[in-house]
Amino acid sequence: MSTATTHGGVAAEGARSRLGARIARLPLRSRLTLLTAAAVAVAVAVSALACWLLARAQLLDEVDSSLQNVSVPADYLQLTYANCQPTDPTESKNAPPSYYNVQIVQVDGSRCIGPNSQPVQVQRADVAVAQGLARDTLHDAVTTGGADVRVLTKHIGVQGVQFAVSISRPLTEVDSALNRLALLLVAVAGLGVVGAGTAGLVIARSGLKPVDRLADAVEQVARTEDLTIRIPAEGEDEIARLSRSFNSMTAALAASRDLQQQLIADAGHELRTPLTSLRTNIDLLVRSERSGRPIPPADKEALLASVKAQMGELAELIGDLQELSRPPAPGQSAVAVVALHEIVGAALERARLRGPSLTIAADLDPWFVRAEPAPLERAVVNLLDNAVKFSPPGGTVEVRLTGGELTVRDHGPGIPQDELPHVFERFWRSPSARSLPGSGLGLSIVARTAEQAGGAVRLRSADVGGTEAVLTLPGAATPPPGMPGPPAPR
Repeated sequence: MSTATTHGGVAAEGARSRLGARIARLPLRSRLTLLTAAAVAVAVAVSALACWLLARAQLLDEVDSSLQNVSVPADYLQLTYANCQPTDPTESKNAPPSYYNVQIVQVDGSRCIGPNSQPVQVQRADVAVAQGLARDTLHDAVTTGGADVRVLTKHIGVQGVQFAVSISRPLTEVDSALNRLALLLVAVAGLGVVGAGTAGLVIARSGLKPVDRLADAVEQVARTEDLTIRIPAEGEDEIARLSRSFNSMTAALAASRDLQQQLIADAGHELRTPLTSLRTNIDLLVRSERSGRPIPPADKEALLASVKAQMGELAELIGDLQELSRPPAPGQSAVAVVALHEIVGAALERARLRGPSLTIAADLDPWFVRAEPAPLERAVVNLLDNAVKFSPPGGTVEVRLTGGELTVRDHGPGIPQDELPHVFERFWRSPSARSLPGSGLGLSIVARTAEQAGGAVRLRSADVGGTEAVLTLPGAATPPPGMPGPPAPR
């Protein structure tokens, strides 16, 4: 391949790339109009070409039929053969024109021009017919004057003399009709392309109005941050689906923002109380040191214990907030098959340390679930902590795991029926329990963890006093292949 050819290909490729880039920069409405006009132009051009070719084939068929039906009189052929002279055929150009041209083609390729006929160039196919190699032939040819003709050559043998008779008809009428048809098709195609472009522009404007409304709504949301904007969605087409999806998205964003603002407000409210108490206690200690009047040792010890407890309460509240605000693991990479009975067993050990005076009875059957181990253990610990917190001294906490249902029952004061719907709300605390330590987020964390694991949690009043928490998680009693199944701790 030459260097010039290579450079030409690169230049053509670059020109196509630049054209594609220019089209891509056009507005969608203009691109749709251009695409519609181009598609119609191609369709009209193909249709026009097919129509022209069919018309040409039909006209040529009619010419061929007329040639087949022509009968040349024998005396005319005799006169033509008798007067045949090996002279320049251009001498017969002054003969009067005729609708058909007749000439005799001999085996050596020479020809005899009939009276009032135009000489037609002899082709190899005509000579083959004269020699008897073919019966007849039908083809296009040109007169010596340059006119296009359609030629039918037939073989004739008379008294041992072999020759052929060529009958030709000018294609002037066919060419004229085809030229008129071509002009008409070009005019119709042009009108069709212009009409298609206009119709495409109108259709694009009408069809893209919902998209324009959607774009205006998105720009307004971005400008005003008003997530209450909704787009009317009518019908079942793609634009309506897109509008409904946008409305669902803005509704979800608005709900998420409301929850976030509510969480921030609740967190600020809950943090205010321990921070105020902590600041008061620290101010007392600082004032005592600056004034030189020491606080009695017993009061100072109580003050420091209070500071320590409040710091622990703050740390617990911050930890709970971090747990609630933690997003799900990307791709659920932290989810694994875990033994729920083992997690409950580990949580029971921690609960016994926090309630040494309580009796914690456990009956655990093996159960394997798909969940994140750390959040699941925290949720179980929160359920046990609630039971320990509200159990009377020397009381009993009953823990049972069977069939994927973990039940934690205490024998405390219980929860009134009108308060049960609120127990899983963030920062909600029963009026009778606000003096006890806690952030009001424990059960919210349990509900969130259960939902992420495909389960559910509920609280109900026990039959003979106390509260019963039920955590249900989907799973199986047998471990998956390759995972050991140790005996459940009791």
